[in-house]
Amino acid sequence: MRIVLDAMGSDHHPEPEILATIEAARCYKDDEILLVGQKPLLEKKFNQAIIPSNVQLIHASEVLEMSDKPAENSRRKLDTSMAVGLELIRSGQADVFVTAGNTGGAMVNALLQLGRIRGVRRPALTASFPVRGGHCVVLDIGANADCKPEYLLQFAIMGSIYAEKVLGRISPKVALLSNGEEAGKGNDLVKAAYPLLKEFIPNFIGNVEGKELFNGEADVVVTDGFTGNILLKSSEAVAKFLTDLIRQEMMTSFRTKLGGLLAKPAFAKVKKIMDPAEYGAAPLLGVNGLVFVGHGRSDQRAIFSAIQVAHHAVEVNLLQEIQSVIQERLSMMPARSVDD
Repeated sequence: MRIVLDAMGSDHHPEPEILATIEAARCYKDDEILLVGQKPLLEKKFNQAIIPSNVQLIHASEVLEMSDKPAENSRRKLDTSMAVGLELIRSGQADVFVTAGNTGGAMVNALLQLGRIRGVRRPALTASFPVRGGHCVVLDIGANADCKPEYLLQFAIMGSIYAEKVLGRISPKVALLSNGEEAGKGNDLVKAAYPLLKEFIPNFIGNVEGKELFNGEADVVVTDGFTGNILLKSSEAVAKFLTDLIRQEMMTSFRTKLGGLLAKPAFAKVKKIMDPAEYGAAPLLGVNGLVFVGHGRSDQRAIFSAIQVAHHAVEVNLLQEIQSVIQERLSMMPARSVDD
């Protein structure tokens, strides 16, 4: 297996990427890690550390910064670590690409270099939310601010495949995110998407509100990228706020400190479940290659987790499964949902 890692993606690049690469090289001794970035800088940062034999440094002279405008700069900067890394996927020299860089830039570069899977109208950024009893696949979480009903139908199909192959869900239950459970609730997009999902998604259970999502009532929840991104960032912020608040209150007296000490193992387990670093990166489903995008603030642990998720996606043939199922269902879908 050949895994490409963007060395210039995270806010503190390339240190977290280098440390994660060394860890991944030790863990996956039969795999090759292709670390893409400014080679002189990477060699300098490795300095006294021995570059593992299954790690190859690939030079890319430019960096796509978080402040760059994705569409404009991705077309102007042709030798970024993203562009060079994705070219390795396109040319068949590698199997999966991982970055903690500019999300919009990752999507634009992926579309420019890899294109879409035949029949897919829009790629979707996908996250695995911790919920009661396990995890829920939520998409889109930021790739498409504006969506059409047929996009949500395709998101549901791709999300179902991801839930089945990566999370091990059998016949995953699919739902639409809305402001009410009834079929008539929601904005115009949700109301128009509802009958499509009801007709073409066998395990569609209807609308869910945020509370049902976190209660684990669905395995896959579909929404537009604008709503999904707000849901993701709000959920992470609330989780951090509650964690900080509990920690602060536990330090207010000797009694609460003692109680906190006794409860420390439980709090550590909860923190681990809610920590985005445990899941590393979100797959960009719908592009014609395996692409995983992580947080800009990713540290070594988060990037290593991203490599683990990417490694598993290759193992279970995620891309081939999505390609196959999408083609099978094209004939069943509304004509307007097919765009070759």
